[in-house]
Amino acid sequence: MSENLYSHVNEILEGKQLSISAITRELKEIGINEHRLVMTGYLRALRDLKKLNEVDIPPSKVYMKIETKGENTLPDIYSLISRELRSFEPEFALPVAVYVITNILDRPVFKEELQKIGFGSKNINDCLSRSGHMIKESRNENLKEYAACITKFTILGSDPAYEADQLSSDILKHSNHLLLKMLKLSVDISGLTPRTKKTTINDFG
Repeated sequence: MSENLYSHVNEILEGKQLSISAITRELKEIGINEHRLVMTGYLRALRDLKKLNEVDIPPSKVYMKIETKGENTLPDIYSLISRELRSFEPEFALPVAVYVITNILDRPVFKEELQKIGFGSKNINDCLSRSGHMIKESRNENLKEYAACITKFTILGSDPAYEADQLSSDILKHSNHLLLKMLKLSVDISGLTPRTKKTTINDFG
């Protein structure tokens, strides 16, 4: 295995998110020929060491760089939500993500953004077709303006956007849970919490 493999992987992932196959292919183009199974283990190890973010976009897993503190001291909203949603029941994960993002950003959430969290087209279509309609495709007249205001990545003009629909008490409860976890991960609360008792979501009623 190349001694500089980590730096090469970082260069390849600069500004991109790629699957294991795509990373392996790009490495081969610069003369580094590692077997796909070797790369699978290596990339998952980097994920476990919090050197890379892994997002599940069926049928593949994609990897992206984690911004260093020198680049941005704030956590990325998509990776933060993606990590916390892993513990959620599948039926609530997508509608909770839509509800939380639309409320944080004050606009509908685009399909491209949901893909960054790990939701593919099938996840979205399944949720839209489910009885109860917990999410719906947005018909907001300002979608093009919202898309143009996003500068961290490109939103295509044809990219659909989504909003929460028919909110249930379960969605609100799970959303509050997610927002509290995100807040705790985003601010320094050291020296402010009890040493003898671990605070849980149940403590907030």
